[in-house]
Amino acid sequence: MLDDIKKTLWATADKLRANMDAAEYKHLVLGLIFVKYISDTFAARRAEVATRLADPQDEYFFEGATPDALALELEDRDYYKSVNVFWVPEAARWEALRAAAKQPDIGKRIDEALSLVELENPKLKGILDKRYARAQLPDGKLGELVDLISTIGFGDNPSTARDILGQVYEYFLGMFASAEGKRGGQFYTPASIVKTLVAVLNPHSGKVYDPCCGSGGMFVQSEKFIEAHGGKLGDVSIYGQEANPTTWRLAAMNLAIRGIDFNLGREPADTFVLNQHKDLRADFILANPPFNISDWWHASLTGDARWQYGDPPAGNANYAWLQHMLHHLKPTGRAGIVLANGSMSSSQNSEGQIRAAMVDADVVEVMIALPGQLFFNT
Repeated sequence: MLDDIKKTLWATADKLRANMDAAEYKHLVLGLIFVKYISDTFAARRAEVATRLADPQDEYFFEGATPDALALELEDRDYYKSVNVFWVPEAARWEALRAAAKQPDIGKRIDEALSLVELENPKLKGILDKRYARAQLPDGKLGELVDLISTIGFGDNPSTARDILGQVYEYFLGMFASAEGKRGGQFYTPASIVKTLVAVLNPHSGKVYDPCCGSGGMFVQSEKFIEAHGGKLGDVSIYGQEANPTTWRLAAMNLAIRGIDFNLGREPADTFVLNQHKDLRADFILANPPFNISDWWHASLTGDARWQYGDPPAGNANYAWLQHMLHHLKPTGRAGIVLANGSMSSSQNSEGQIRAAMVDADVVEVMIALPGQLFFNT
């Protein structure tokens, strides 16, 4: 049932994009799904509080209240923040946007709604992408997109809503990555690879870190794994970093939709030069760093404490990633890292020596060969 809904939604959304590049369009679609989510969970919590305020047996009971006083009481932020529901100002609620979907200034209204939400929820500061007013969609298409996302029925149960929305968000991420081809691989690791990593590492509790987290797939799968094995949301704390500002936002929304608490650093930044979690020592690291980056080196990295097994070559970041992650592991920690096949045998510059030193130090437990054609760019 949900699979059919996802496919129908994607087909319709893809048709609406007309001639717009998928890389640009994904931010419009995923941003709207996020707004719909926070609005739906807010509305569900509001309805629950309203019921409890009217119940004489409930601790929230509001005796002798007039309708106006009740309406005012329902605006109390604490009812929402106490259960980790984002506060959504009236003008930013989905009903308001849906009602204005056919107006020519709907893009501007969405941007203003996002600004209001950020203002009320410091956790979302700088995360919501305000690009709707300048979106290069043909007339009326943005309004049609609002109408389409309005059809996603999330029901009255906030936890069901969260799950459905999370799945729709994840499905769309994958479809956009596929539509973008090679570029899509920069923000999305195929689910089969992530699930394999998670199953091998078995992250059950503690600190989980991904220094090149893309849209956050490693974290989402880790939480799913923990819940599937009897643990609970929040048994792990999430730390990530991502250099691309738009991808950083996708990750933050992806985690927020699922109610996962996270620390993705103060801002999007280069992990090597602006390491945002310097003191972190993680229990688990799961990562799919970009393969064979040639322009990563910066003079400030000379003699860095992370290069315990030797200075990585300036022309390839593979062994910089490996050592960065080892540096951030607890002595008892475990890391799962996806790398290009060539990194197992390369001997250019210092790579052979670094690899030998790592093997001699017994920090490598196992290497798993994955089949070909798993990534979007192969």
